[in-house]
Formats: sequence, C-alpha cells, structure tokens
Amino acid sequence: MNAKQAAGYRAAEWVKDGMIVGLGTGSTAFYAIEKIGERVSQGLKIKAIATSNASEELAVKYNIPLITAGDVNRLDLAIDGADEVDPGMALIKGGGGALLREKLVAINSDRFIVIADSGKMVSHLGKFKLPIELVPYCYEWTLGQLKNRYDIAFEMRMRDGELYVTDNGNYIVDAAFGQIPSPGQLGDELKAMTGVVEHGLFVDIARTVVVGYEDGRTEVIEKK
Repeated sequence: MNAKQAAGYRAAEWVKDGMIVGLGTGSTAFYAIEKIGERVSQGLKIKAIATSNASEELAVKYNIPLITAGDVNRLDLAIDGADEVDPGMALIKGGGGALLREKLVAINSDRFIVIADSGKMVSHLGKFKLPIELVPYCYEWTLGQLKNRYDIAFEMRMRDGELYVTDNGNYIVDAAFGQIPSPGQLGDELKAMTGVVEHGLFVDIARTVVVGYEDGRTEVIEKK
C-alpha cells in the first residue's frame, strides 16, 4: 500500500451509513472513492456528489449513488486531496483542474477531510504553482490584470497543444508566486478581480488532514 492509498483508505473510514458525501478529484481521492465503493458493495448506504467528471465516472463504476446540489442543502462530509498543506491547514488545490467544484463542495460540507501523502506537507504554501480559474471571455485582459499586479510568472495551462478547459468550461492560469506569507489575503485579492472565477487557495476550510506514508502508515492531524 502506497502513501496515497493509505491516506485515501483511512479517510474512507469516516463515511457512515446515511451520509451525503463529497467525492474529491485526483490521484489520492481516487483511493478514497475506491474504498468507499468497496464499502458500498458490502452494504454501506450513502449518497454522493462528485467534484469532477472523472470522479463522477469513478462513482458510477463503483455503484456509488449520485445526487445533485438541488437534492440536498449541505453535505455531511467531503474527502479530497491537496497539492500543498501548510501547518495551519491552508491548502493549494487545483492541480487536477477541479478547484471550483472542489471548493463549492468543501465549503458546503459539515466536515472537510484532506488526504495527502507526506510530501504534500509544507512549511509555507507556494512552491506548487497556484491555479487560478479564468472566464474564457477576454481572458487575455484578466491575465493582463494579474501580470500588472503581481511581478511573477504566469502560465496558461495547456493540454494537447490547446488551452486546458475545466469541466466548467473555463481556463486555468498557473501562477508561480513562490512562498505565500498570507494565503487568506492573496485569496481575497484574486477573488476580487473581475474575470477570475476562483483560485486554488483553500483557507480556513479544512479541519482534518490524513497524511499517508510510503510504509502504509497514516497520521491524522486535527486543527486546534
């Protein structure tokens, strides 16, 4: 069992009968969904909302019943990965391109559990480039606003030689901020820009982190 699998499987233990669960996106969330699917096959009764088309396909594969936001006001629990986690449980997410749906699900869950291999635990956010989701219309102007405000490198995300398009039909620019001393302040600045849909800074949302290690051990960290 590798580190990601260990974290994903451990977090799946929090899922109980009757819960409405948010299913994250990415290589670590894959293992949580896999384990939840195994438990569903053994009789676990839940419903779920997926944060991406890929996670929705996984849920269907494992016969996890899916609902939409119109069916429920809040979720009991959401489980998702992260690209970086700092000591205060601020996160960078969005490497998989699902940051908008992931944040919607996380903030509308009674408990948000982050799963990560030990390499994702950092002293400060920012080594991983920060994903910023942009409206395609006039995105060049929005990118220009970002470049005028922050003297750093911005790179439009590409796939197969074309601009990467999220499940919501938007673009993503990856920003090389380097060390981010005040994630909350930066997040507020970015969100205030017209043309920016969302950003990958998740601040004051996570309360539990499950860390997986390569030897199969896990560590549960709770926010004080």
